[in-house]
Amino acid sequence: MFRTMDTESDRLSGSVAEADPATQEAPRAFGSRAPDFIKARRALHLSWQVGVFLVGLAVVGAGVAMLVLPGPGWFVIFAGMAIWATEFVWAQLVLRWTKRKVTEAAQRALDPKVRRRNIILTTIGLVITAVLLGVYLWKFGMTLPWNISE
Repeated sequence: MFRTMDTESDRLSGSVAEADPATQEAPRAFGSRAPDFIKARRALHLSWQVGVFLVGLAVVGAGVAMLVLPGPGWFVIFAGMAIWATEFVWAQLVLRWTKRKVTEAAQRALDPKVRRRNIILTTIGLVITAVLLGVYLWKFGMTLPWNISE
């Protein structure tokens, strides 16, 4: 039998959220956050889900386009995922996993050894870039690479 990812399937599968130890927030149940009058009518709830999916798809599509065009691509993609997460369990799980990974990365970045290593690597990269730029300017001057005739 076909099952949708709505509150009924969440009850059947016993999916409940776990407490987030990083923020000490109360656990939030998985499933639809649509208003009760919409969830009470199956056809209305299905059309609500289709609408949420299409809006989320448009936002995620715009974010993907912004990865190569000017704009905050990743931020817009995660905003589209947040729109999907208002209705779909899979998006809620993806956002929860992403939040956990970002929190772990932020904690690792604050480690003094990691910060010192990152500062040293950034400094070495900047020195190498400055030396290469200096060699280029010494050899060719202010000529653009595609205008060099050698």
